[in-house]
Amino acid sequence: VQLQESGPGLVKPSQTLSLTCTVSGGSITTNYYYWNWIRQPPGKGLEWMGAIPYSGNTYYSPSLKSRTSISRDNAKNTVALQMNSLKPEDAAVYFCNMGVWGNNYWGQGTQVTVSS
Repeated sequence: VQLQESGPGLVKPSQTLSLTCTVSGGSITTNYYYWNWIRQPPGKGLEWMGAIPYSGNTYYSPSLKSRTSISRDNAKNTVALQMNSLKPEDAAVYFCNMGVWGNNYWGQGTQVTVSS
């Protein structure tokens, strides 16, 4: 399974970030596939943002839940992340990740800068 993140590299404060994870080599609705969005701010560790597993339910980090939405497009085989009211501290490398049976698959990540 291959994952590829895409989206704008630069977002202004207070605006909305929209990222897409395009998946190839497997269907996003395959049983037990668990799709995550994870980010890493500069100089910091990985932060789990939320997930949409094969069931289609969504789960979010409590600290980001009010600003984050994860969805999927089965026809396009993509998983999307939206985060609104962006702040400078949201600048990070954003990763799409898939976990299944203890294995993890990662996209290469996409750098997001928050600046006016």
